Order: sequence, then structure tokens, then C-alpha cells
Amino acid sequence: MVRKTTDGMSAWFGMFPLSTFGDGRCYIVPGMGNTGVFETDEGLVIFDVPIKQYAHKTFNQIRQLTNKPVKYIIYSHGHFDHAFGYGPFIEEIKKKGWDMPEVIAHENCIKRFEKYRTLDKYHDWINKQQFASVRGKEQESLVSAHETLDPTIILRGNEDSYSFKLGKVDFEIYHDKGETDDSIWLWVPEKKAICSGDLMVSSFPNIGNPYKVQRYPKDWAIAMERMRDKNAEYLVPGHGRLIEGKEKVKDILSITAEAMNFVHDEVVKRLNEGKWFEQIYYEMLEIFPEKFKKHDILRPIYGCYRFAIHATYRLYHGWYNSGNPTDLFPAKTDDIAREFLKLNSEEKYLEHAKKLFSEGKRQLALHVLDIVVKGTDEKNVETLVEALKLKVKILKEKVKNEPSFIAGNIIGNAAYQIKERLKELKKNLN
Repeated sequence: MVRKTTDGMSAWFGMFPLSTFGDGRCYIVPGMGNTGVFETDEGLVIFDVPIKQYAHKTFNQIRQLTNKPVKYIIYSHGHFDHAFGYGPFIEEIKKKGWDMPEVIAHENCIKRFEKYRTLDKYHDWINKQQFASVRGKEQESLVSAHETLDPTIILRGNEDSYSFKLGKVDFEIYHDKGETDDSIWLWVPEKKAICSGDLMVSSFPNIGNPYKVQRYPKDWAIAMERMRDKNAEYLVPGHGRLIEGKEKVKDILSITAEAMNFVHDEVVKRLNEGKWFEQIYYEMLEIFPEKFKKHDILRPIYGCYRFAIHATYRLYHGWYNSGNPTDLFPAKTDDIAREFLKLNSEEKYLEHAKKLFSEGKRQLALHVLDIVVKGTDEKNVETLVEALKLKVKILKEKVKNEPSFIAGNIIGNAAYQIKERLKELKKNLN
């Protein structure tokens, strides 16, 4: 299912012009994700390289600006869209006989690369789902973690800073957890510029991604506050357009910190009140402040507040999250559905699901439909086809109303898989 790319997501994918800022020797090269470039008399400092599919585009854009050699490459973190598009730069270096650049990252970035190699097929599988709407039916891997340009300068443990000088320009690197445990950001005092990596993605922070491991809301807030205290005039986000103007940078960092503190502290408050996840989740939805809903930088176009509730809860709580012992070691969902169908017919459940859908209760309709989808014998093809068709229809409606790219892809990809199943079932009707 191809999903329309909103203006916000177009910028997230780097669909905007290259920008020059500061003294004219600082650049944001758009891509998935962005690359920050600082030109000095002695060479270039590059903050992040994009996903490999964008590598040549990024390289060519930089070489249209300057022919200076690359002296430093900094990885904000080890995700595929920030640390894998180095190929053209290394080819050039080898061809011209230049010295290899220093590569700076946190030690957890190395561990991340190792994890990606261990789980290479798994990560390819989930990435294809997360980006299904923009990948179409392509089957090749997005990227291979078996080929990496490993760091030569490594920030270790909780060591939170590293500095160096190139061409009389000072560069300061700080470590803060947020989207990942290996994230670092760059402050260039002379240029009054910050490169944030994915600690800033020009929309609601990507915290609580349903496919990915633990993320850190309180640490994220601290990172925003530390950046804010630099009084920067320019902020190069991991995704999205250059943010410029001291007051605008301050406002964006402040409201993001406030939102992260809010979701963290309100979930923690409810954990301390002895509440289980469902109660916490729905209470949190009710109290989300209007000022967050209305702020442009907190649009839920990729990550979203709903995900952030999950992230905070998961940070402190185990997998038993309902308080209902029935859920501790549950029966198979197919077996549960078959028992419900002993109480009433598939037709009755289908009829009720249609009623719920007509009343706009799409989520409840899906729950009722799943009793039919999971409990109906495959031989009862006509009933199963009717249930699956309705489920696809409901899922398509949900995608239309879903602002989060990630959530939309999860729902849309499920609809696509059901349609593929329907093709097979319809063959049995003929």
C-alpha cells in the first residue's frame, strides 16, 4: 500500500534544497538523514552520512561546494540512515591518496553494529515493514551491517564530551541518550551551530517506535536542555530543514524538552499510584496539553505521543502489563476465538462488526472481526473472505486518518498482507 507522503515527511526524507548558513562555510545537505558539513582551512568535518542509497547524491552535493578533503566523520548514532553512506568519500580518499579521516562515535555504536550483524535478517524484515509505503514491492535489503566504517575515536561509557580543533575551529561533542543509547551531538561555538542527529527530527521525537528497542524520554529532555543552554543560532536536525534563529532554536528545544518531561513524569506518577498500562495509557491521552498538540515541532508525523507513553512505561515495567493473571500465560488467540465461535455464529460476529464500523467504532470492529478471522476454519472460505475484506476496508480507513508514518505503515502493511491472503483464498472459491 503506497501511502501519500506529507509535507513533513517529504522534509524527513530530505526532499528540500541544500542550505548554506553561518559564515557561508557551513552546510546542511538534505538526505535520509541529513549531513552537516563544516568547511575549515584544513579540511571538512562531516556530521552524519545518510543511508547508502543517498550516499552518491550527498557526496556529489558536497563536492559541488568544496574540494577540501574529509578529515572527520562523526556518527550521531549507528542507525542505517546516519552511519552507512560513507562509500563515495572513502573511494575518493583512496583514489587521491589522502589520509583516512578520523571517525568519531560512542562505544555503543560499535555494539549496535555488532547487534545488526547478529540480527541482520530480522532488521531487514522490520525495516521493510516500517518503510513499506515508500519501498513498494522491492525485496532487496535496505543496507548491510556487514560493511561498516568503524570509529577510530570512541566516547566510552558515560563520558559525555570530546573536543578537537581543525583549521582553528573548535568542535565539541557531547553524549546524551535519547532515541538511542549511543547518540552524540555536536556544538561548534564559532559557527553558533548544533548538529543534533535524531535527538531532533523536526516533529514529535521518535520515542517508543513499536518495532524498536528501548528509548529514553527523560534523558532526551536533558539533551534538549543542554543544547538549549548553548544559545545556538543554527540547528541541523537529523531529519528536516535547517532550524535557524536563536529564539526559534531555543523555543523548539524548550518545547521538546517540556514534552519529554511531561510524558515521562506523568507515566511515572501513575506507576507510583499502582496503575496498569491500559489505565495509564487512556488517562495520558486525555491529559495531553493543547500547547503540545498545536506546536509545529511536535507534529506526530513519524513518532508520536502515543508511542512515547509506551516507551516510558516499558522503561520501568516488565512485560506483564495488564494486572490480569489471564494474560500471564495466555492461550493461543486462535483457540480463544474458536471458543467464542461456539457461543455464537460467524455471521453474528460479522453482523456486529459491520454495525460497529458503521457507527465509526473502527477499533472495536477490528477486535470483533478478529474472532472470525482467527477462529473460522479455512474450509469456510466465503465467511473468511467476507471477514478479511471488511478488515482491509477498516484498516484502509484507519490509515487515512493516521498521522504517524510509522503507525500508518504498520496498518497499511497489514492490509497489504491480508489482500495477498485473499488472493489465495479466492482461488479456492473457483
